[in-house]
Amino acid sequence: MEKGHAVYSTQTKILRFIVWLLMVLLAVVTIFPVLYIVFGSFKANAELLVGGTNIFPTKWVFQNYVDAWNQANFATYTLNSIFLALGVMIISLINATMAGYVFSRRNFRGKEAIYMLFVMFMFINVGSVSLRPLFELAVKLKMNQSLLSVVFISAGGGQATYIFLSRGFVNSIPRELDEAAKIDGCTFFQIYRLVILPLLKPVMATIALLSFRQGWNEYIMPLVFTMTNDKLRPLTVGVNMLKNAGDGSAAWHIMFAGATIAIIPMLIIYCLFSRYFMSGMTSGAVKG
Repeated sequence: MEKGHAVYSTQTKILRFIVWLLMVLLAVVTIFPVLYIVFGSFKANAELLVGGTNIFPTKWVFQNYVDAWNQANFATYTLNSIFLALGVMIISLINATMAGYVFSRRNFRGKEAIYMLFVMFMFINVGSVSLRPLFELAVKLKMNQSLLSVVFISAGGGQATYIFLSRGFVNSIPRELDEAAKIDGCTFFQIYRLVILPLLKPVMATIALLSFRQGWNEYIMPLVFTMTNDKLRPLTVGVNMLKNAGDGSAAWHIMFAGATIAIIPMLIIYCLFSRYFMSGMTSGAVKG
C-alpha cells in the first residue's frame, strides 16, 4: 500500500513539474515580445538594425520617446483610440447582454438555429476579405469620413463570443426572479433592465475588457478608413507610421518607443481588472 502511494506521489510530482515547465515556457513566449519592444525602445536604431541576442541596450537612448511624441500627434491619436475603444465596448455590452437575455429567456422560431450560427462564427474569421464590401457600404452610407463606421464595424467582430458568455450567465440566474418581477407588473424589457442586468456585472466586466482591447488594438480597419484623413487615426495606425520617420532606413527605435507608450494603458487596465476578467470568463463559459 505504501509502495503504491509512493509511486502515485512520484507521478504527481512529475506531472506537476511538467505543467509548471509548460507554463513557464508559455509565459516566456508571451512576455518576450513585450520586453523586446520595451527594451528596444531605449536602443539606437543602428543597434536594432544589426540585431543580436542581447535584449538589453548597450546604450540607453531616452530621446527616442521625445522624438516619438513630437513626430506623431499622440494627443489626437490617443483621443481617437479612446473613442474607438469606448464605442466598441459600449455597443458590445448593450448588444451582448440583450441578445444573451433573449436567447436564454425568450422562445421563438429558429432560436436554436440562430444561436448555433453565432457559436459557429466564434471559430470563423473572414479577416481582410470583408474590408472592401464594408468600405463600399460605408461610402454609400456616407459614413467613411468619421470613426463611427469603424466603431460599428469593429463592434460586430467579437459578438459571437460575448453573446455566448452572456447567455451562459443568464441561464444560471433562477427563473423565479423573472416570475416574481412579472407578478409585480414588469415587462420583458423591464425584467432585463431591473433584474437581470444588475446580476450580469461579472460577465459584463469580461465583455468590457475584451471589447475595449479589441477596439484599442484595431489596426487594419482604421488604416483603410483613415487613409485620407490622418486626424482620425488611432494610436495603432499612428505608431506604425513612425517607422517611416527615419532618414532612409526604417526608424524602428522611434516606432518601438511609440508602441511602448501605446500599450501602457492596456497593461494598466489589465492589472487593475484582471480579477473581474477571470471570474467573468469562468462563470460565463462554465455556466453556459
